[in-house]
Amino acid sequence: MGSGDTGVLLQQVLSLGLVSRVGNTTSSSAFLTDFAEMWYGVFLWALVSSLFLHIPAGLLALLTLRHHKYGRFLSVSILLMGIVGPIAAGILTSAAIAGVYRAAGKSMRPFEALTLGVGQTFCAMVISFSRILATL
Repeated sequence: MGSGDTGVLLQQVLSLGLVSRVGNTTSSSAFLTDFAEMWYGVFLWALVSSLFLHIPAGLLALLTLRHHKYGRFLSVSILLMGIVGPIAAGILTSAAIAGVYRAAGKSMRPFEALTLGVGQTFCAMVISFSRILATL
């Protein structure tokens, strides 16, 4: 996969298979068939959806705790969790999902990659909130 292929793959994943354009022609094949394509699609959406949740949470923590002596560093940890967590866990879980699809000989639509990536973020959020309640 060259650097030119990455741009086309990124466009294909982000288009969600609604309109797949390669160059000046419209391609009817909007499926992710290769392991790397499926892995990248699921991983990209897991990272984007996690950042979509963690950036506002970090900004809110920074705004509310800006005068606290140590609390302002909590916002930095929230932002780091939103980046490092999906990179570490997202690489493994996205590879597992893509491996199952590849082993089954199935192709993945970009919308399925969106659903699986956002689903990873949702599961991580549910587990995080359930652990907080257990500590009270």
